Amino acid sequence: MGDLLLIRHGETEWSASGQHTSRTDLPLTRRGEEQAKSLAPLLAGRSFALVLTSPLGRAVRTAELAGLSGAVVDPDLHEWEYGGYEGVTTVEIHRTRPDWGLWTDGAPPGPDGHAGESPGQVGERADGVLSRIAPVLSEGDVLLVAHGHFLRVLTARRLGLPPSDGRLFRLETGTLSRLSTEHGWPVIAEWNIRA
Repeated sequence: MGDLLLIRHGETEWSASGQHTSRTDLPLTRRGEEQAKSLAPLLAGRSFALVLTSPLGRAVRTAELAGLSGAVVDPDLHEWEYGGYEGVTTVEIHRTRPDWGLWTDGAPPGPDGHAGESPGQVGERADGVLSRIAPVLSEGDVLLVAHGHFLRVLTARRLGLPPSDGRLFRLETGTLSRLSTEHGWPVIAEWNIRA
């Protein structure tokens, strides 16, 4: 059984400011580009049975700068759909909804077809990705380049936990993490690794 490696894209303006960013396709900051480049030595010498990336530019660019040529775009790797909270910080949301939490309440619909997603909906999407890559993991390592909240939900689901338990796994920008197995059980082998 291969390992499942996860890369969260490098820093963007909104990830630095704490603004919820799903569909808004912001470029990496200079720091984000450096974070992505610094991942290349961590990946050097590794071979992957499959490399998938979110379709959003910040993830695609991170994959490129990390030296991951041939990454296949998978639309299911996009970030949690924040709907009406796109571009808004948690602090701003709490001014009108003090009890709101992404991991319990999800995101409400917003304008322009931004539907918003619940934790369960993101979990279903993560389960679909995990189901599709399961046969490939029997052949070797798989690497996903995606987004913080989505990868946290995917990690929870890989460990057999509910989607809302993704809140337990803080994931920094421009980092590499590795999910593996031990005695047949899925485990977190490494988390938030930087060069």
